[in-house]
Parts: sequence; C-alpha cells; structure tokens
Amino acid sequence: MPTPSNTEKIPVTVLTGYLGAGKTTLLNRILSEPHGKKFAVIVNEFGEIGIDNELVVNADEEVFEMNNGCICCTVRGDLVRIIDGLMRRKGKFDAIIVETTGLADPAPVAQTFFMDEAVGSRTKLDAVVTVADAKWLMDRLKDAPEAKNQIAFADVILINKTDLVAPEELSEIEARIRGLNPYARLHRTERAKVDIGEVLGRNAFDLDRILEIEPSFLDADDHHHDHDHEHGHDHHHHHHHGNGLKHYHDEEMQSVSLKTDKPLNPDKFFPWIQDLVAKDGPNILRCKGILSFKDDPERFVFQGVHMILDGDHQRPWRADEKRDSRAVFIGRNLPEDRIRQGFESCIA
Repeated sequence: MPTPSNTEKIPVTVLTGYLGAGKTTLLNRILSEPHGKKFAVIVNEFGEIGIDNELVVNADEEVFEMNNGCICCTVRGDLVRIIDGLMRRKGKFDAIIVETTGLADPAPVAQTFFMDEAVGSRTKLDAVVTVADAKWLMDRLKDAPEAKNQIAFADVILINKTDLVAPEELSEIEARIRGLNPYARLHRTERAKVDIGEVLGRNAFDLDRILEIEPSFLDADDHHHDHDHEHGHDHHHHHHHGNGLKHYHDEEMQSVSLKTDKPLNPDKFFPWIQDLVAKDGPNILRCKGILSFKDDPERFVFQGVHMILDGDHQRPWRADEKRDSRAVFIGRNLPEDRIRQGFESCIA
C-alpha cells in the first residue's frame, strides 16, 4: 500500500499544560466552534478513574481515554493502539487532538509520531500547544519540572487567565516564558478564548512552512550562558535590555542557536549529530534546522525529539535564497560550547 503524502496524513495536535491551566476549556472551545470539522479526541488521565472526558462537551466527536497519566511507554503503547483503531475508521474525522494530563511531559507523546512507523505513516504531528495559567505559572516553574518542559517544548503557548494578573505581572510572565522558549507563538487569553486557526493547522513541525511565514524563526537572540556549577535550586539571571523588559536565563533550560553561511559537509554532520543525540538526547527536548550541504542543490531539513532524529531533502534552493545553515537546540543543561564546536567542525 503506498504511503500517504504529508498532505493526506491526519494532523494531530497535542494539548498540554499544567493542572488547572485551562486545557479542557480550550478543548471544549475547539469542539464547539462552528468550523464544520470533526475531531477524534484522545484524553490522557492521571489516575485510575477517568473524569476528564466527562468534562468534554458532547459534540459529534468521539473521546477515547488512556487511563494512566504517567506518560511513558505504557501511554505510548496506548496511543499507538488507539490511533491504529482510529485509522481503521478513516474518513469519519478530519484531525486528532491528544489532551495530555497536567503532569505529563509532551515529548514522549510527540516521539510516538516519529518512532512508531504505523502511526507516523498515517498521521503527522501538527503542533504542541501549551496552556499556561498566568496566575500560577511563576510558582509552578519553581516547583514543577513538568511545567517547564511543557513551556520549553511548545510551538504555541496560551497565557491563560490574564484577567487574574496585573499588566506588569503579565510582562514578567512573558519574559520568563521567552527565557525558556524564544520560538513559540504566544497568545494572551481569558478562558482560553483564541482564534482556532492559531491553535490548529499550524504545521509547526513542518519547518519549511515555519520559515516561509517567519524567516527569522531560527534567529534567536543568542545570549545563553553555560554554567559549570550545579544548583539544587532554581536560579535565574535578570538582564535589563534597552526596551525595559527583563530577560530571563534559566540555568537548566536553554536554547542554542547555530548559524553559518558556509556549506556543511554531510559526511561530518550526520555522524556528529547522531553522536550528540546518542550522548545528550535525554537533555535535548527539541532540535530542528535547515542545512546547506556542499555541492547539494537541495535544502536539507531535520528535526528531533530527544534521541529521535528525522530529516530529509525538502526542495531545491531558490535562486534568490541565501544558502545558509541554521539549527536550534532546546533543552536542559545543554553543553553549549561542545555543540557549537561540533557544528563548526562540520563546515566543509
């Protein structure tokens, strides 16, 4: 049977966010809007008794439940099984939404779409959407590593319940989020009210589309420090930039942006990145890039989640396009100097 092209694959949106942030409110909003689309909803619960799907409005959608909030191999197995069952009824829905428990790290869910061939051949990960509770986010970032992962991993972030905090607090929250994830699209919301087009159909895992819309997507301000010492507590630097906004550095979570206008040698690059994710994969939440290889007329696009890498030639370079290579790594305690030196050693 031929593999479906990317346009035929069913898009999957992963909704995540800490307990009580407003994920179910957002899900209900998506399901009750008059968009004419049908969704299959997979709710992942923490605990033996499922309540979440009772909270989901009863539209025409079907809700499937995975009842062990610990998102790990069991859930991955659950997810594979449910999606496999769903694909047998293809045509009955336009997209899949996975709502994860508030205690879940979204990475293993995302990895399922790369790791499991049957799932990856019929579905495509569209975006990871994180709902953050404006009132409690700062506290959660201090005491809950999951909350940090959910922010760092997101493609779209809703800062929800903005009516419960003062404007200056909101600016502080945004700066803190930007310190963890400079790349996500941020939306301020009350009761998770957002244009559905900002959440669904984002193609956030399609790097080409991201770069068409936002050419500066991979150009983050690069001021992340490496620290040799470890802290038992959360510790942040505040920098005041000219615009008056505080800029946060999170000592655990950071992003490393790489760029060169010289072509790369593929015989050096592939062994290097495979070795990097083999050694540091547990700490690399996301990595993505667009590469220009020597004597190669096509752009090469790659992305990864922890130890899983996926990449392919994507299209010829256009005549008016600058042939440079850009990559970004987001994760915790990343060996920034080693990543930079390794990348530079791949220059042809």
